[in-house]
Order: sequence, then structure tokens, then C-alpha cells
Amino acid sequence: MAATVVWQPREDGLSEICSLLEQQISPSSVVDKSQIWKQLQHFSQFPDFNNYLVFILVRAEGKSVEVRQAAGLLLKNNLRGAYQAMAQENQKYIKSELLPCLGAVDRNIRTTVGTIISVIVNLEGVSGWPELLPALVTCLDSNDLNHMDGAMDALSKICEDIPHVLDSEVPGLAERPINIFLPRLFQFFQSPHASLRKLALGSVNQYIIIMPAALYHSMDNYLQGLFVLANDPVAEVRKLVCAAFVHLTEVLPSSIEPHIRNVMEYMIQVNKDPDEEVALEACEFWSAYCDAQLPPENLKELLPRLIPVLLSNMAYADDDESLLDAEEDESQPDRDQDLKPRFHTSRLHGSEDFDDDDDDSFNVWNLRKCSAAAIDVLSNVFGDEILPALMPLIQTKLSTSGDEAWKEREAAVLALGAIAEGCLNGLYPHLSEIIAFLLPLLNDKFPLIRSISCWTLSRFGKYLIQESGNPKGYEQFEKVLMGLLQRLLDTNKRVQEAACSAFATLEEDAAEELVPHLGVILQHLMCAFGKYQRRNLRIVYDAIGTLAESVREELNKPAYLEILMPPLVAKWQQLSNSDKDLFPLLECFTSISQALGVGFAPFAQPVFQRCMDIIQLQQLAKVDPASAGAQYDREFIVCSLDLLSGLAEGLGSGIESLVSQSNLRDLLLKCCMDEASDVRQSAFALMGDLARVFPAYLQPRLLEFLEIASQQLGANLIRENLSVANNACWAIGELAVKVRQEVSPIVTNVVSSLGLILQHGEGVNKALVENSAITLGRLAWVRPDLVAPHMEHFMKPWCMALAMVRDDIEKEDAFRGLCAVVKVNPSGGVSSLDFLCKAIASWNEIRSEDVQNELSQVLNGYKHMLGNSWAECLSALDPPVKERLARYQV
Repeated sequence: MAATVVWQPREDGLSEICSLLEQQISPSSVVDKSQIWKQLQHFSQFPDFNNYLVFILVRAEGKSVEVRQAAGLLLKNNLRGAYQAMAQENQKYIKSELLPCLGAVDRNIRTTVGTIISVIVNLEGVSGWPELLPALVTCLDSNDLNHMDGAMDALSKICEDIPHVLDSEVPGLAERPINIFLPRLFQFFQSPHASLRKLALGSVNQYIIIMPAALYHSMDNYLQGLFVLANDPVAEVRKLVCAAFVHLTEVLPSSIEPHIRNVMEYMIQVNKDPDEEVALEACEFWSAYCDAQLPPENLKELLPRLIPVLLSNMAYADDDESLLDAEEDESQPDRDQDLKPRFHTSRLHGSEDFDDDDDDSFNVWNLRKCSAAAIDVLSNVFGDEILPALMPLIQTKLSTSGDEAWKEREAAVLALGAIAEGCLNGLYPHLSEIIAFLLPLLNDKFPLIRSISCWTLSRFGKYLIQESGNPKGYEQFEKVLMGLLQRLLDTNKRVQEAACSAFATLEEDAAEELVPHLGVILQHLMCAFGKYQRRNLRIVYDAIGTLAESVREELNKPAYLEILMPPLVAKWQQLSNSDKDLFPLLECFTSISQALGVGFAPFAQPVFQRCMDIIQLQQLAKVDPASAGAQYDREFIVCSLDLLSGLAEGLGSGIESLVSQSNLRDLLLKCCMDEASDVRQSAFALMGDLARVFPAYLQPRLLEFLEIASQQLGANLIRENLSVANNACWAIGELAVKVRQEVSPIVTNVVSSLGLILQHGEGVNKALVENSAITLGRLAWVRPDLVAPHMEHFMKPWCMALAMVRDDIEKEDAFRGLCAVVKVNPSGGVSSLDFLCKAIASWNEIRSEDVQNELSQVLNGYKHMLGNSWAECLSALDPPVKERLARYQV
């Protein structure tokens, strides 16, 4: 048989590609990099271009390591997109060249090879490359440092990017690859070479989350290895040991429980590690321990030793970037990198159970913040029991004087804020003194003390409101309010930001208590609005929006609107339709329009028109950015839809004059079909709001709206689609009660989807379950004849969900539907009768007499129908349920 011909490069091709790569990595500015990039892209068209790249990486001994590495990185990127389409002989050639290079003398070449290997494994698994695993094993067992390091580097990348690949069955292998590698990784824990210890431990740590059987069964070996590495001279290894203990605590707390005292002793020791990254990783342990619900008494004994460590780590480190930021005066313009990426949360109907993530996600997580978070968690778990260990330390730090001790004072104020919620009872008798102590710190010479004092005072907002009923408490509330308002106008950007955020928190707590102070609040906010740079301006918008939500229609007074609206309208006119600074302004207007209600009418026309223009511009930019003169960014659409929803909610039927002559209906339908879930989510919220206040407007395309909304309920209900389904479900219910019989064509499909959602309630969120129960009830009320035949399938979960809904008009509608289907098909409710009784008993007070009568008829109907069995059914119910049902004389 003829031997297979091995691919060989052509000399001219080789030197041309090498020369391009040399130019591409040269620091010279004379070279036009974009031209070189174009030429390399052009070469990518040739089927064997990637063979040249691997040849340069592996065999071009005469070339510099930088050129060889550049070839490898280009190869890696090419393979990501083109590997599947490559000729098989080229794939084979590349793989055969990579393996012998695992032990290359130069570490940069080895690690580049490791990266490419992990990309290929990511694309075709290990079964497509039968030579790979034996080659890795041979290198690991070779005792040659270069080979062991190269194989370990490749293996660690596979473990990091695609860990499940090694924990799967591989054809031709007697056992899963992880069973072959795990014992070798444990052996490397004891290697004299730090790089091998680090890679081996990092690789095993990747498996904690998926916890394969192999790791579970060798947990003792793993833990022994961790204790051996616990005091490793290399900081990165110690950091990985801490990370392993933290992840094990989160994923499998039972594994460390037998060793918990040793682990805790170790963690408290490394929490003081001279390397801040090690200390930070160790500090994560305390929150993980509390979340894992391990026995609190173990931790309680440690508190007197742990708390001083956490408190000392809460002082600013000398290299903390916040210290540099704190010098920024308001006159310095913001740089683009100062602007945090912002995330608009699409509108959600019935969204009490969706947590807003703190805006702090952009800020750097460090030892100071982690230590403060740990104290916060401990205060919530142990409450006032942490005070004896903590308060003397706080008092000592607060009483230090002199400029050099300012960081100690700052850390003490941070600690007071961190325990504000967890230790409220223990602090309560002293809070008046604490607040009196904090107030002057708002004027401290150090900006970071001014800013942290704003935050800590805002953490005591609920206490301040509670005490504002008595004269002394009211006086203190006013002092804090005025103190924060004055800090809004600080000349330091960092303090402005802290004061504005703290004030927004106070607004949420104070709500209507702010009404007597509205004039002075608005003057300060609008003064800040006039002087802030772009970054802090976003926080002012937030504070204005929160104020509107807190005081609602109280804002609707000419004197207040004269202060508030002109500057906002001026800014609104100044920004172009594609300026991202519009986002927070759109959100702010949404809150104001909802709060002012019909009072927003004078401003509504231009705002409405602008939203329409923005949506149209973006829909054009999506297909033709050049003629739109803007790049597509769907957040413009989402914010505009949400503002239109705010207008509908605020103006009510007054929205008619705005929408009736517009093409909103067609734009909205398009948005309901958008591929992006956040656009659909906001579109269905607007559909529901329009259904509520002006259903006739949707009439011409009613069936299309209903069809599209009903498709969202049967959709694949993964996390991002849940909120879309939630809003679509609510919108269908709102339309049903307005257009009645006209929803008939979709009733059967929707009912079957809602039944499934209710049956699998634990897999979705509370808002969707409740909205499904209400919409099902509304459809049942409109078309009981279509719903009743199927009621046995969902009666039990439906009643369980209705029992959780709070008393309001939507719940009344749902119960009208429940009564209507029971009348049509009484036997369909018999098997779930106890749940029906509990649902009826969930009402505290039914305002509507007809619903009260309907429910009475249903219960008496069953009493009649069941005869002697009725008493049995009642006796099985809990006493409070029986008590509530007594009002129906059954």
C-alpha cells in the first residue's frame, strides 16, 4: 500500500505569512495594521491556510516565539469558526502536529498549544480525537517538567471550558476520562513545582459545581490534599484552597462538616493573609457558611476572634482605586470609562418578587466590600449577639482623631451601616445618639467619610420614619433629610453620588412623609440636575423617578411642576433620538407620568411623539443602519415602550387623543414579534395597558395580538421567556374582560397552556403563577362553556394559586370565572373540593356583593350535591378555613 502523503508547506507561502505576522505584531505605527488584517483574512480563504499556521507554531524553529505565538492565536480564532467545515485531512494534520508540541521547551508555545487543543475538544469532544487522552496521560506520567506542564495546561483549560466532557462515557474507553485523570491531579497536589500544584488544584476545583461521582467518592483524598496545600508558599495556591472550601460549603456542605473546626480555624487565619486576593477568597467563606445553614454555634464561638479581623479589613487599602476617584472635583468632566454600563429592566406586571440587582455590580469587588458584606450577613444571622464583640471596636475607631486615622473612622461608619438591619433591636436604644454622631460627619473634611456617612444614615431610614411621630424623632428626620440634600450639592463627585443614592433609599422608606418637604427637595434635586456631570446625572434621574413613585399625585401641583419639568424638558429637547443619555431620562419620565396621572397631559403630546419616532428610527436601524444614521440598540425600543405604558397608566382613557391618529398599533404588533425577549416583554406590558384603558384601539388587529400573546405561553419557558409569558398572560386577561366573546378563538389553546404552567408552578416564578390563575379565571368568566370541560386537569393547582393572590379587582374577576365553570361542570370540581374551599377562604374581604353571592351558591350547591359526604369534607379542613367559610352558612 502506498504511504499517505504528509502535507508540506510551500516555501514562498510560508515566508509571506510569516512576514505578515511579523508586521502585525510589530509595535511600529508606520505599518497599516488594518491592511495586514485584510490580507490575513484573504489568506483564510485557502483550504490549507490553517495548516501553515500550525506549521509555523510547531516547527518554525528559526522564527521568534512572538511570531509563532501569533500564528497559534490566529489558528485558534480561525478554528472556532471554520473547524467543522474543514477537510478531514487538514483537521487530522493540525491535530497530529499539536500533540508532539505539548512538551515544547518554550512555555508560551506550550500554553498556546493547550488553548488550541481545548478549542478543538470544545468543537468535537474527546471521542473525535482518540489520540488526545493517551498523549495527555503519557505527558503527565513522564516526569519531564515541560511535558507535565504542557499537558497540565491543556487539561486545565478543558476542565475550565468544558468540564462535562471528561465526565462522560467515551466509546472505546472502559471508564470515564475523569476517573483516569483525578488520581493524577491529586498526586500533583504534592509536586515540588508550583505551576503544577496550581494547575492541578484549579482543575479539580472546576468540578465542585457539577460534582461528578468520581470526585464525590474521592472526597477524602481531595480534602487531605487541600489541607496539605493550605499553607503553600505560593499565594495563588492558597487562594485556590480557599476557593475550594468556599465552593464545597456552597455545593456540598456535608463534605466539610466533619472537618468544620479545622476549616474555620484555617479560614480565620488566611483572612489575615498578607496577599489581599487570598484574604478576599477566605472572606467569602463566612457568607457561604451562613447560607449553607451549617450549625451556627460553631461560628458563634469564633465571633470574638473573627469580628476584629473583618473590621480591620474594612479600612480602605492604600491602593484602593476609590482613593484616587475621591479626589475628583465636580469641575472635571467624566471620561467615557467612568460611565457604568446601564441595564434597563423591562416592565413587568405584578412584579413584587423580582429582585433588582444593586447597581454596585459594576464596581470592583474587594476585601473591604467583602468584609462589610460578611458583617452584614453575620448581623442578620446572629442579630444583637455580635454587638458585644463589635461595638467597643467601633467606638474606639470612631474616637480616633487626627488626619492619619481617617480610614479607621471611615471603616467604623461603614460597619455601623452594615449592621443597621441585622442589629436594629440592639442598636435601638442608642440610635438617636448614633444618628446625632453621624450628622456632623456629613461635613467632614475627608470626602470618603462624607460619602459613607450618607450611606449609613440611609440604612437607618426605616427607624427615622418610625420615630418621626414624636417631636424629637421628627426633628432628627428633618436634620437627616436636610443633611443629605445639602450633600447632593457637594463639590466632590463621589459624595454627590453617595448622597443621591442615599436620598433615593430614604425616599422609598419615607414615601408620603416627604410631602411637606417637596418644595425644598425639588429645589435641591433640580439644582443638582443643573450641575452634575453625565455619570451622576443618571442617579439624579433615579432619585427624581423614585420621588415621583413615593409621593404620587401630591407632585401634581403647579408650583412643583414649575420647578421640576422645565429643566427635564430642556434636556429632553437637547438630546438626539440616538443618544444613550436618553435612557435614564425616558425611565424618569415613565415614573413621573405614572405619578402625575392626568396631570401629565400638558407634556404628553411631545413625549408620545418622541417615543414613536425613537421606535421607528430603531426599527429602521435594525434593517438599514446607514439610512437610519444610527446603530441599532434595542434598549431604545424597550425604554420607549415602557414610557408609553407609563403614559397609558397615567392618562387612562385620555391616551385616546394621542394614539388614535398614530401608527402605534402596527409598531406594537411588530415589537410583540421581536426576537429579543426584553422587547417582547415591554410590548406585551403596553398591550395590556392599552387593553385596560382603550381596548377599541387594538380592535382592528385584535386577533393577531391575541394569537401572538397566546404563542408566548406555550413557548419554551426558560428564564428570559418567563417575564414575556407573564406579561402576555396578563394582557390576554385584560383584553378578555374588555372584549368578552371576541377572545373565543384563542381560549382553548390558552387554557391548556395556563393549565400546564399551573401544574408546574415550582418551575416558574410567583408572578407568572398568579397571573396565570387570574387570566384563566377571566377566560372562564367570559367563556365558561369552553373552559369547564377541561377543569379537572388544573382545578387543584388553580385553586392553590388563587389562594395566594391578594384581594383586589383581578381576584374578583378570577373568582367570577371559577364560579361560572363550577356551575357548568360541578362534577369537575369534586375531586379538588378541599382546595376550592381553601381558595374561597383566602378572601379577607370581598367588596363585590355579586361575587359573595356567587361563592355562597357554589358552596351550597356542593353541600346539596354531596349530601352526607359534605360534613366529611368540611371536617378535613383546618379550623381557620372552616371559620372563614362559616359566613356562607354552610
